[in-house]
Amino acid sequence: MKNLFILSGPTAVGKTHISIQLAKKLNGEIISADSMQIYKYMDIGSAKVTKDEMQGIIHHLIDIIKPDKNFNVSEYKGLAKNIIDEIYKKNKLPMVVGGTGLYINSLILNYNFTDAKTDKSYREYLENLAEEKGNEYVHSLLKEVDIDSYERLYPNDLKRVIRALEVYKLTGKTISEYNANTNLYDIPYKIYYFVLTMDRAKLYDRINKRVDLMMENGLIDEVKRLKSMGYTPDMQSMKGIGYKEILNYLNGNLTLDEAIYLVKKGSRNYAKRQLTWFRKDKRVIWINKDNFNCDEDIVEHIIHVFNIMKI
Repeated sequence: MKNLFILSGPTAVGKTHISIQLAKKLNGEIISADSMQIYKYMDIGSAKVTKDEMQGIIHHLIDIIKPDKNFNVSEYKGLAKNIIDEIYKKNKLPMVVGGTGLYINSLILNYNFTDAKTDKSYREYLENLAEEKGNEYVHSLLKEVDIDSYERLYPNDLKRVIRALEVYKLTGKTISEYNANTNLYDIPYKIYYFVLTMDRAKLYDRINKRVDLMMENGLIDEVKRLKSMGYTPDMQSMKGIGYKEILNYLNGNLTLDEAIYLVKKGSRNYAKRQLTWFRKDKRVIWINKDNFNCDEDIVEHIIHVFNIMKI
């Protein structure tokens, strides 16, 4: 069985530096699991890893599509699985790194709902509803019938949100119930799943400071440039935290202070949702950064645990 290394954690916890040091020591290549870093031209608001930060470590699934293109988890899974195979052919370790839990789960859980019937007219109704009232509204419909999917899926993952509603409408069961007989852990990898965490107040402080740094580094100019290139608020990419708020500021719907406040608040709420997500997988090995003196100590600890688990 192939080894698959995963390093995740909430936004701003410090995954990038640690993952690169790990990749150096473990002879790895990094596959990004970040739903914003896939987009070209969106660097500052996504806290995209720079060439200098990479320190020669190969990174995959960064800057792969333009912001006007939609990209879903099924596409991610297909691309990532092919890259994992290619990394293995080089006798290197594939390392999935990022905070988008849905992308990670697509590789480490055996979800398969293709057997359930489809209802084309209901799908079209929900798609039109999303156009009229927004993805968040359609996502909210899950809350009453399938709380697990409501908490597991992001509003912008409209395809899967609609599928969950469709399965419930057709079968009277949630996707989890429908799939109860499937072994969710029947996957072709042996996984080593590490999640970084830290004191919540410290994390929120890091998030607030990172937003301030994004502003200093030119987030407003980045969003202006995207706007001038024709990218609009209705696009999946431009609904990302940091982009939608600054775009609203540029369009005169918010003051700058209001926009910055909402970016910070949205980022903190996102971190909270991420931590809730990771807690659901019992395979996660939690790494509390507060228990270590520095990143180097964290790297050595993770490598030690990884080597023990391989035995």
